[in-house]
Amino acid sequence: MSGYRFATRLNSFRLRDGDRIPVGDAIKAIAGVPGISAVELNYPQHFTAEGDDILGLASDVGLAVTALNLRFDGPRFALGAFTNPDLQSREAAIRTAGDAVDLAAEKGIDHVILWMGPDGFDYPFQADYGALWEMEIDGFRQVAARQPDVRVSVEYKPSDPRRVSLIRSMSDSLLACADVGLDNFGVTLDLCHVLMAGEQPAAVAAMAIRRGKLFGVHLNDGYGPADDGMMVGSVRPWHMLELLAEMRRGGFSGTIYFDTFPDRVDPAAEAATNVAMIKRFERILDRLPADELDHIRAAQDGVAATRLIQRVVFGTDDA
Repeated sequence: MSGYRFATRLNSFRLRDGDRIPVGDAIKAIAGVPGISAVELNYPQHFTAEGDDILGLASDVGLAVTALNLRFDGPRFALGAFTNPDLQSREAAIRTAGDAVDLAAEKGIDHVILWMGPDGFDYPFQADYGALWEMEIDGFRQVAARQPDVRVSVEYKPSDPRRVSLIRSMSDSLLACADVGLDNFGVTLDLCHVLMAGEQPAAVAAMAIRRGKLFGVHLNDGYGPADDGMMVGSVRPWHMLELLAEMRRGGFSGTIYFDTFPDRVDPAAEAATNVAMIKRFERILDRLPADELDHIRAAQDGVAATRLIQRVVFGTDDA
């Protein structure tokens, strides 16, 4: 079984009976979830909203902070962060991301994730696509170059809030990695975003792993068209099982972050269920005969692959 560290989303624990609760209470609730040993924080929002020493609060209850997730909120960034047509707004976005990288280096946090939601376009003829790409790559390079020991990754998503995101797929992300040209710049895979993009999770994970660029994994589940943020393995268990198999095969051993939205369920129970589901999938993979699977893959035999998984999961391949 792989020795993943499990982290979860602070904002999932911020609401109680419809009211926002203090950050400290949310962090204590996270620390009480069996199997959760880390949290990932939004920057700058979680560091400025209430003035709490959020890193100290996490440390006090034994939670590691495994990544800072950039969020570019507010009307200033409605037309873009690193691709904003207003130079001062663009520079402010890059400066904010750079501050996050500097803080991460200072506090021993080895990963900063850039979710570039505002960067994209909405209408035909609205944007110079080549110019947008150059601005995005320049921003990525500036941020990643600040602290070579801090990994910086882009978390792609095909749309939302922009109708078309600039970095919308694994291929886009890996092209960006090649253009940035820095060893510490990679990709974070979010399962719902992968499904929104019409991608096969295990296949795109293999692409990133092959290039040494899979820096982060955000797990959740959904029906595909939207960012549903549902419990792990609740809708597409076979996709999840194969993704975990590919991560194991490729030697990914980092943090699994549960980026879920438990809006109508208890967040602690939901997070515990996510941990338990990953462990169940991992036990299935422990039983999967590697030689037989390799033979099936070499033959590209879909029937044999399906029967193998049925046998391993259900205990028999008999009808």
